[in-house]
Amino acid sequence: MIDDLEEAMGRAIGEMRDWPGRTVHLFHHNDSDGLSSAAILTTALAREGYEVHRLCLEKPYPEVLEKIYAGTGRILIFADFAGRIAPRLSLLNSGRNLTLILDHHVAEAATDPRVHNLDPDLFGLKGDRDIAAAATCYVFARTMNPSNRDLAHLGALGAVGDKFFVAGRLASVNRDVAMEAVRQGTMEVTPHAGGEYYILRTPQGNMYCDELAVRLDMLGAAGYYGNGPETGLRVLLDGPTPETDAMLVSLTAVKDAAFKRETARLEREGLRKSSRIQWFHVGDRFSPMGVKMIGLFCEALREKPFMDPDRYIAGFQTVPDEIPGLGPVPFGQIKISMRVPPRLERRIREGTIPGLDAFLPEATNRLGGFSDACHRLAAATTVAAGKEEDLIAEMEKVLEEGAH
Repeated sequence: MIDDLEEAMGRAIGEMRDWPGRTVHLFHHNDSDGLSSAAILTTALAREGYEVHRLCLEKPYPEVLEKIYAGTGRILIFADFAGRIAPRLSLLNSGRNLTLILDHHVAEAATDPRVHNLDPDLFGLKGDRDIAAAATCYVFARTMNPSNRDLAHLGALGAVGDKFFVAGRLASVNRDVAMEAVRQGTMEVTPHAGGEYYILRTPQGNMYCDELAVRLDMLGAAGYYGNGPETGLRVLLDGPTPETDAMLVSLTAVKDAAFKRETARLEREGLRKSSRIQWFHVGDRFSPMGVKMIGLFCEALREKPFMDPDRYIAGFQTVPDEIPGLGPVPFGQIKISMRVPPRLERRIREGTIPGLDAFLPEATNRLGGFSDACHRLAAATTVAAGKEEDLIAEMEKVLEEGAH
Protein backbone atom coordinates (compact mmCIF):
# COMPACT_ATOMS: atom_id res chain seq x y z
CA MET A 1 0.00 0.00 0.00
CA ILE A 2 2.05 2.95 1.27
CA ASP A 3 5.31 1.44 -0.01
CA ASP A 4 3.85 1.07 -3.50
CA LEU A 5 2.53 4.63 -3.36
CA GLU A 6 5.93 6.00 -2.31
CA GLU A 7 7.60 4.04 -5.11
CA ALA A 8 5.21 5.57 -7.66
CA MET A 9 5.83 9.00 -6.17
CA GLY A 10 9.56 8.46 -6.50
CA ARG A 11 9.19 7.73 -10.22
CA ALA A 12 7.09 10.86 -10.74
CA ILE A 13 9.58 12.97 -8.79
CA GLY A 14 12.43 11.58 -10.90
CA GLU A 15 10.62 12.56 -14.08
CA MET A 16 9.91 15.98 -12.62
CA ARG A 17 13.59 16.54 -11.85
CA ASP A 18 14.48 15.61 -15.42
CA TRP A 19 11.88 17.98 -16.85
CA PRO A 20 13.46 21.04 -18.54
CA GLY A 21 11.24 23.63 -16.80
CA ARG A 22 11.52 24.73 -13.16
CA THR A 23 8.03 26.22 -12.87
CA VAL A 24 5.15 24.28 -11.32
CA HIS A 25 1.50 25.18 -11.90
CA LEU A 26 -0.33 24.04 -8.77
CA PHE A 27 -4.12 23.68 -8.75
CA HIS A 28 -5.66 22.98 -5.36
CA HIS A 29 -8.98 22.76 -3.55
CA ASN A 30 -10.26 25.56 -1.31
CA ASP A 31 -11.11 23.70 1.92
CA SER A 32 -8.80 23.13 4.88
CA ASP A 33 -7.44 19.89 3.37
CA GLY A 34 -6.80 21.54 0.00
CA LEU A 35 -5.19 24.62 1.55
CA SER A 36 -2.99 22.46 3.79
CA SER A 37 -2.01 20.46 0.68
CA ALA A 38 -1.08 23.68 -1.13
CA ALA A 39 0.99 24.90 1.83
CA ILE A 40 2.94 21.62 1.93
CA LEU A 41 3.60 21.56 -1.81
CA THR A 42 4.45 25.26 -2.04
CA THR A 43 7.05 24.88 0.71
CA ALA A 44 8.54 21.59 -0.49
CA LEU A 45 8.76 22.66 -4.14
CA ALA A 46 10.28 26.05 -3.29
CA ARG A 47 12.96 24.25 -1.27
CA GLU A 48 13.85 22.34 -4.45
CA GLY A 49 14.19 25.57 -6.41
CA TYR A 50 10.84 25.45 -8.24
CA GLU A 51 8.78 28.56 -8.90
CA VAL A 52 5.20 27.75 -7.87
CA HIS A 53 2.18 29.37 -9.53
CA ARG A 54 -1.02 28.55 -7.61
CA LEU A 55 -4.64 28.59 -8.72
CA CYS A 56 -7.30 27.65 -6.19
CA LEU A 57 -10.34 25.86 -7.66
CA GLU A 58 -13.60 24.81 -6.09
CA LYS A 59 -13.68 21.95 -8.62
CA PRO A 60 -11.55 21.09 -11.67
CA TYR A 61 -14.37 21.96 -14.05
CA PRO A 62 -14.04 20.75 -17.68
CA GLU A 63 -14.16 24.35 -18.92
CA VAL A 64 -11.18 25.20 -16.68
CA LEU A 65 -9.26 22.08 -17.68
CA GLU A 66 -9.56 23.05 -21.34
CA LYS A 67 -7.82 26.34 -20.55
CA ILE A 68 -5.16 24.67 -18.39
CA TYR A 69 -4.27 22.13 -21.08
CA ALA A 70 -4.12 24.72 -23.86
CA GLY A 71 -0.44 25.10 -22.87
CA THR A 72 2.39 22.63 -23.42
CA GLY A 73 5.71 21.67 -21.85
CA ARG A 74 4.58 22.50 -18.32
CA ILE A 75 4.56 20.77 -14.92
CA LEU A 76 0.98 20.59 -13.61
CA ILE A 77 0.03 19.37 -10.13
CA PHE A 78 -3.55 18.81 -8.94
CA ALA A 79 -4.03 18.59 -5.17
CA ASP A 80 -7.17 17.35 -3.38
CA PHE A 81 -9.09 16.64 -6.58
CA ALA A 82 -8.80 15.06 -10.06
CA GLY A 83 -8.16 11.45 -8.99
CA ARG A 84 -11.35 10.25 -10.67
CA ILE A 85 -10.78 12.28 -13.86
CA ALA A 86 -7.27 11.04 -14.64
CA PRO A 87 -8.51 9.51 -17.94
CA ARG A 88 -9.95 12.91 -18.94
CA LEU A 89 -6.67 14.63 -18.05
CA SER A 90 -4.81 12.00 -20.06
CA LEU A 91 -6.84 12.78 -23.16
CA LEU A 92 -6.37 16.53 -22.71
CA ASN A 93 -2.65 16.15 -22.05
CA SER A 94 -1.69 13.69 -24.82
CA GLY A 95 1.92 13.61 -23.61
CA ARG A 96 2.40 17.39 -23.86
CA ASN A 97 2.84 18.21 -20.14
CA LEU A 98 3.96 16.45 -17.00
CA THR A 99 0.90 16.02 -14.75
CA LEU A 100 0.85 14.80 -11.14
CA ILE A 101 -2.37 14.10 -9.24
CA LEU A 102 -2.17 14.14 -5.42
CA ASP A 103 -5.73 13.37 -4.40
CA HIS A 104 -7.47 10.99 -1.99
CA HIS A 105 -10.93 10.55 -3.53
CA VAL A 106 -12.08 7.50 -5.46
CA ALA A 107 -9.77 7.32 -8.46
CA GLU A 108 -9.29 5.92 -11.94
CA ALA A 109 -5.97 5.09 -13.56
CA ALA A 110 -4.37 7.48 -16.05
CA THR A 111 -3.92 6.42 -19.67
CA ASP A 112 -1.13 8.87 -20.55
CA PRO A 113 2.33 7.89 -19.19
CA ARG A 114 3.01 11.57 -18.48
CA VAL A 115 -0.03 11.75 -16.19
CA HIS A 116 0.96 10.28 -12.81
CA ASN A 117 -2.13 9.53 -10.75
CA LEU A 118 -0.72 9.33 -7.23
CA ASP A 119 -4.11 9.00 -5.58
CA PRO A 120 -3.78 6.50 -2.69
CA ASP A 121 -7.14 4.99 -3.64
CA LEU A 122 -5.31 3.26 -6.49
CA PHE A 123 -2.89 1.77 -3.95
CA GLY A 124 -5.43 0.23 -1.57
CA LEU A 125 -5.84 3.17 0.82
CA LYS A 126 -9.25 4.73 1.55
CA GLY A 127 -9.44 8.50 1.28
CA ASP A 128 -12.32 8.75 3.76
CA ARG A 129 -10.51 6.71 6.40
CA ASP A 130 -6.79 6.20 5.84
CA ILE A 131 -5.31 9.25 4.16
CA ALA A 132 -6.29 12.86 3.47
CA ALA A 133 -5.03 14.88 0.51
CA ALA A 134 -2.72 16.83 2.82
CA ALA A 135 -1.32 13.58 4.21
CA THR A 136 -0.82 12.41 0.61
CA CYS A 137 1.02 15.64 -0.22
CA TYR A 138 3.12 15.24 2.93
CA VAL A 139 4.17 11.71 1.88
CA PHE A 140 5.03 13.14 -1.54
CA ALA A 141 7.10 15.96 0.00
CA ARG A 142 8.87 13.53 2.32
CA THR A 143 9.63 11.24 -0.62
CA MET A 144 11.05 14.20 -2.52
CA ASN A 145 13.33 15.13 0.37
CA PRO A 146 13.39 13.68 3.91
CA SER A 147 14.01 17.19 5.26
CA ASN A 148 10.33 17.91 4.50
CA ARG A 149 9.37 15.80 7.50
CA ASP A 150 8.97 19.12 9.32
CA LEU A 151 5.73 19.60 7.33
CA ALA A 152 3.98 16.69 9.06
CA HIS A 153 1.80 18.99 11.16
CA LEU A 154 0.23 20.41 7.98
CA GLY A 155 -0.53 16.90 6.73
CA ALA A 156 -2.25 16.06 10.01
CA LEU A 157 -4.15 19.35 10.00
CA GLY A 158 -5.67 18.59 6.61
CA ALA A 159 -6.71 15.15 7.84
CA VAL A 160 -8.45 16.64 10.87
CA GLY A 161 -10.13 19.20 8.62
CA ASP A 162 -11.69 16.49 6.45
CA LYS A 163 -13.12 14.83 9.61
CA PHE A 164 -12.60 11.26 8.52
CA PHE A 165 -12.01 9.67 11.91
CA VAL A 166 -12.32 6.12 13.18
CA ALA A 167 -13.87 6.16 16.66
CA GLY A 168 -12.99 9.85 16.96
CA ARG A 169 -9.31 9.32 16.11
CA LEU A 170 -7.15 9.67 13.02
CA ALA A 171 -6.29 6.27 11.61
CA SER A 172 -3.77 4.60 9.30
CA VAL A 173 -1.50 7.00 7.37
CA ASN A 174 -3.29 10.05 8.78
CA ARG A 175 -2.39 8.89 12.28
CA ASP A 176 1.20 8.10 11.32
CA VAL A 177 1.60 11.64 10.00
CA ALA A 178 0.14 13.10 13.20
CA MET A 179 2.47 11.00 15.35
CA GLU A 180 5.43 12.22 13.28
CA ALA A 181 4.39 15.79 14.12
CA VAL A 182 4.11 14.83 17.79
CA ARG A 183 7.66 13.46 17.74
CA GLN A 184 8.85 16.73 16.24
CA GLY A 185 7.11 18.75 18.92
CA THR A 186 4.82 20.59 16.50
CA MET A 187 1.64 18.83 17.62
CA GLU A 188 0.04 17.43 20.75
CA VAL A 189 -2.57 14.68 20.90
CA THR A 190 -4.80 14.50 23.95
CA PRO A 191 -7.61 11.97 24.58
CA HIS A 192 -11.20 12.89 25.33
CA ALA A 193 -14.38 10.86 25.81
CA GLY A 194 -15.20 10.73 22.10
CA GLY A 195 -11.69 10.30 20.71
CA GLU A 196 -8.73 12.68 20.52
CA TYR A 197 -7.91 16.38 20.23
CA TYR A 198 -5.12 17.39 17.85
CA ILE A 199 -3.35 20.58 18.86
CA LEU A 200 -0.78 22.51 16.84
CA ARG A 201 2.10 24.06 18.77
CA THR A 202 2.95 27.34 17.03
CA PRO A 203 4.96 30.49 17.83
CA GLN A 204 1.60 32.22 18.32
CA GLY A 205 0.53 29.59 20.88
CA ASN A 206 -1.38 26.32 20.82
CA MET A 207 -4.22 25.98 18.30
CA TYR A 208 -6.79 23.18 18.14
CA CYS A 209 -6.69 21.67 14.65
CA ASP A 210 -10.46 21.33 14.37
CA GLU A 211 -10.93 25.02 15.19
CA LEU A 212 -8.20 26.11 12.77
CA ALA A 213 -9.71 23.89 10.06
CA VAL A 214 -13.07 25.63 10.48
CA ARG A 215 -11.33 28.99 10.01
CA LEU A 216 -9.53 27.76 6.91
CA ASP A 217 -12.77 26.40 5.46
CA MET A 218 -14.36 29.79 6.07
CA LEU A 219 -11.55 31.69 4.37
CA GLY A 220 -11.35 29.32 1.43
CA ALA A 221 -15.08 28.80 0.87
CA ALA A 222 -16.91 31.90 2.06
CA GLY A 223 -13.99 34.05 0.89
CA TYR A 224 -13.36 32.26 -2.40
CA TYR A 225 -14.28 35.31 -4.50
CA GLY A 226 -12.44 37.71 -2.20
CA ASN A 227 -8.84 36.37 -1.90
CA GLY A 228 -9.82 34.07 0.96
CA PRO A 229 -7.77 31.05 -0.18
CA GLU A 230 -4.54 33.06 -0.36
CA THR A 231 -5.31 34.50 3.06
CA GLY A 232 -5.76 30.98 4.39
CA LEU A 233 -2.40 29.99 2.94
CA ARG A 234 -0.75 32.96 4.65
CA VAL A 235 -2.25 31.80 7.94
CA LEU A 236 -0.78 28.33 7.39
CA LEU A 237 2.66 29.50 6.27
CA ASP A 238 3.14 32.65 8.37
CA GLY A 239 0.55 32.49 11.13
CA PRO A 240 -2.56 34.62 11.74
CA THR A 241 -2.44 38.42 11.75
CA PRO A 242 -4.95 41.11 12.78
CA GLU A 243 -5.86 41.47 9.10
CA THR A 244 -6.56 37.77 8.61
CA ASP A 245 -8.54 37.70 11.87
CA ALA A 246 -10.65 40.65 10.70
CA MET A 247 -11.37 38.95 7.38
CA LEU A 248 -12.42 35.80 9.21
CA VAL A 249 -14.83 37.73 11.46
CA SER A 250 -16.42 39.44 8.46
CA LEU A 251 -16.83 36.21 6.47
CA THR A 252 -18.24 34.36 9.47
CA ALA A 253 -20.89 37.03 9.89
CA VAL A 254 -21.88 36.73 6.21
CA LYS A 255 -22.02 32.93 6.45
CA ASP A 256 -23.98 32.88 9.71
CA ALA A 257 -26.58 35.31 8.36
CA ALA A 258 -27.02 33.33 5.12
CA PHE A 259 -27.25 29.98 6.92
CA LYS A 260 -29.73 31.38 9.44
CA ARG A 261 -32.00 32.74 6.69
CA GLU A 262 -31.88 29.52 4.69
CA THR A 263 -32.41 27.28 7.73
CA ALA A 264 -35.47 29.31 8.72
CA ARG A 265 -36.83 29.01 5.18
CA LEU A 266 -36.35 25.24 5.10
CA GLU A 267 -37.86 24.80 8.56
CA ARG A 268 -40.86 26.88 7.46
CA GLU A 269 -41.36 25.45 3.97
CA GLY A 270 -39.81 21.99 4.33
CA LEU A 271 -37.54 20.13 1.92
CA ARG A 272 -38.63 18.36 -1.23
CA LYS A 273 -38.52 14.57 -0.93
CA SER A 274 -38.19 11.58 -3.19
CA SER A 275 -38.17 7.97 -2.03
CA ARG A 276 -34.68 8.08 -0.48
CA ILE A 277 -33.53 11.71 -0.83
CA GLN A 278 -34.48 15.02 0.79
CA TRP A 279 -33.35 18.05 -1.18
CA PHE A 280 -33.45 21.84 -1.57
CA HIS A 281 -32.06 24.60 -3.80
CA VAL A 282 -30.46 27.85 -2.61
CA GLY A 283 -29.99 29.32 -6.10
CA ASP A 284 -27.57 32.23 -5.76
CA ARG A 285 -28.73 33.22 -2.26
CA PHE A 286 -25.32 32.33 -0.79
CA SER A 287 -23.59 34.85 -3.09
CA PRO A 288 -20.92 36.28 -2.82
CA MET A 289 -19.68 33.11 -1.09
CA GLY A 290 -18.33 30.18 -3.12
CA VAL A 291 -20.19 26.98 -3.95
CA LYS A 292 -18.26 25.04 -1.32
CA MET A 293 -20.80 26.61 1.04
CA ILE A 294 -23.61 24.33 -0.09
CA GLY A 295 -21.69 21.34 1.25
CA LEU A 296 -20.99 23.11 4.55
CA PHE A 297 -24.66 24.01 4.80
CA CYS A 298 -25.72 20.40 4.18
CA GLU A 299 -23.30 19.40 6.94
CA ALA A 300 -24.88 21.95 9.29
CA LEU A 301 -28.34 20.49 8.58
CA ARG A 302 -27.48 16.87 9.38
CA GLU A 303 -28.89 16.86 12.92
CA LYS A 304 -31.56 19.53 12.67
CA PRO A 305 -34.86 18.26 14.15
CA PHE A 306 -36.84 19.07 10.98
CA MET A 307 -34.58 16.86 8.83
CA ASP A 308 -35.64 13.31 7.92
CA PRO A 309 -33.10 11.00 9.63
CA ASP A 310 -33.62 8.25 7.02
CA ARG A 311 -33.10 10.17 3.77
CA TYR A 312 -29.89 11.30 2.07
CA ILE A 313 -29.43 15.09 2.10
CA ALA A 314 -28.92 16.99 -1.19
CA GLY A 315 -28.49 20.72 -1.71
CA PHE A 316 -28.16 22.64 -4.98
CA GLN A 317 -26.36 25.96 -5.57
CA THR A 318 -25.83 27.95 -8.76
CA VAL A 319 -22.20 28.01 -9.97
CA PRO A 320 -21.07 31.61 -10.73
CA ASP A 321 -19.63 32.19 -14.21
CA GLU A 322 -16.22 33.21 -12.89
CA ILE A 323 -13.00 31.70 -11.56
CA PRO A 324 -10.84 34.04 -9.45
CA GLY A 325 -7.45 34.34 -11.10
CA LEU A 326 -8.77 32.97 -14.39
CA GLY A 327 -11.60 35.35 -15.25
CA PRO A 328 -15.08 34.79 -16.73
CA VAL A 329 -16.03 31.19 -17.55
CA PRO A 330 -19.55 30.55 -18.95
CA PHE A 331 -20.61 27.53 -16.90
CA GLY A 332 -24.40 27.38 -16.86
CA GLN A 333 -23.98 24.75 -14.13
CA ILE A 334 -25.57 23.84 -10.82
CA LYS A 335 -23.57 22.20 -8.04
CA ILE A 336 -25.10 19.47 -5.92
CA SER A 337 -23.57 18.61 -2.55
CA MET A 338 -24.70 15.65 -0.49
CA ARG A 339 -24.35 14.58 3.12
CA VAL A 340 -26.02 11.95 5.31
CA PRO A 341 -27.83 12.16 8.66
CA PRO A 342 -26.14 10.34 11.57
CA ARG A 343 -28.47 7.33 11.35
CA LEU A 344 -27.63 6.79 7.69
CA GLU A 345 -23.94 7.36 8.38
CA ARG A 346 -23.93 4.39 10.74
CA ARG A 347 -25.67 2.22 8.14
CA ILE A 348 -23.22 3.27 5.41
CA ARG A 349 -20.26 2.47 7.65
CA GLU A 350 -21.83 -0.91 8.43
CA GLY A 351 -22.26 -1.56 4.71
CA THR A 352 -26.04 -2.04 4.83
CA ILE A 353 -26.84 0.88 2.46
CA PRO A 354 -24.83 2.52 -0.35
CA GLY A 355 -22.53 5.44 0.29
CA LEU A 356 -22.89 8.63 -1.76
CA ASP A 357 -20.01 7.66 -4.05
CA ALA A 358 -21.96 4.57 -5.12
CA PHE A 359 -24.77 6.47 -6.86
CA LEU A 360 -24.22 10.25 -7.22
CA PRO A 361 -21.34 10.03 -9.76
CA GLU A 362 -23.18 7.43 -11.86
CA ALA A 363 -26.39 9.46 -11.92
CA THR A 364 -24.45 12.61 -12.79
CA ASN A 365 -22.60 10.89 -15.63
CA ARG A 366 -25.86 9.64 -17.11
CA LEU A 367 -27.01 13.25 -17.43
CA GLY A 368 -23.74 14.44 -18.97
CA GLY A 369 -22.67 16.22 -15.79
CA PHE A 370 -19.25 16.48 -14.19
CA SER A 371 -18.19 14.09 -11.44
CA ASP A 372 -14.90 14.25 -9.59
CA ALA A 373 -14.52 14.28 -5.82
CA CYS A 374 -16.91 11.93 -4.02
CA HIS A 375 -16.67 10.03 -0.74
CA ARG A 376 -19.16 7.72 0.96
CA LEU A 377 -20.35 10.39 3.43
CA ALA A 378 -19.70 13.59 1.49
CA ALA A 379 -19.96 14.09 -2.25
CA ALA A 380 -20.48 16.76 -4.88
CA THR A 381 -20.94 16.97 -8.66
CA THR A 382 -22.31 19.46 -11.18
CA VAL A 383 -25.03 19.28 -13.82
CA ALA A 384 -26.44 21.72 -16.35
CA ALA A 385 -28.91 24.22 -14.93
CA GLY A 386 -32.43 22.88 -15.21
CA LYS A 387 -31.48 19.23 -14.65
CA GLU A 388 -31.80 19.25 -10.86
CA GLU A 389 -35.02 17.21 -10.70
CA ASP A 390 -33.69 14.88 -13.38
CA LEU A 391 -30.62 14.22 -11.22
CA ILE A 392 -32.74 13.37 -8.18
CA ALA A 393 -34.78 10.98 -10.31
CA GLU A 394 -31.65 9.43 -11.82
CA MET A 395 -30.14 8.86 -8.37
CA GLU A 396 -33.31 7.05 -7.34
CA LYS A 397 -33.01 4.85 -10.43
CA VAL A 398 -29.38 3.98 -9.63
CA LEU A 399 -30.30 3.16 -6.02
CA GLU A 400 -33.24 1.03 -7.18
CA GLU A 401 -31.02 -0.84 -9.67
CA GLY A 402 -28.50 -1.52 -6.89
CA ALA A 403 -31.22 -2.95 -4.66
CA HIS A 404 -31.93 -5.75 -7.15
